[in-house]
Amino acid sequence: MELRKRLEENLMQLTRYTDYSIRTLIYLGAHEGTQTISEVAKAYGISRNHLVKVVHNLGRLGYVETLRGKSGGIRLAIPPQEINLGSVVRDVEPTLNVVECFSAEENSCPITPVCGLKGILHEASDAFFEVLEKYHLSDVIGPRKELLQLLGVLN
Repeated sequence: MELRKRLEENLMQLTRYTDYSIRTLIYLGAHEGTQTISEVAKAYGISRNHLVKVVHNLGRLGYVETLRGKSGGIRLAIPPQEINLGSVVRDVEPTLNVVECFSAEENSCPITPVCGLKGILHEASDAFFEVLEKYHLSDVIGPRKELLQLLGVLN
């Protein structure tokens, strides 16, 4: 049971980069109009410099639109109901390799050819994404008023 618990904890752990990407999309999805990176960073208490990289990537992927000029900022490029959470995680997570044997280039495990764990972990990973793919950003931002209050935007 202890092994299963550790595997589940490790399998479900996304990078901070992915977490910030999803948080940014939640923030933008909960708001009307254009926001700034500084506003998002302040609401979550995270580094603006780190968030600039996240937003740049989200823009490159087509999730976020960046606007320059006096009334510039960032906003969702597509409606929240069209942003699939499974797709976001697949797009921004740098590696989906739960263990090193998932990567042919970086695998040094000597038991890979006969190990049954790899197949089990692939099945668990597939189940993880199967659940994520059922949901869209609109499912996460449902209680907008409460969400904005918690983010410090509304009193």
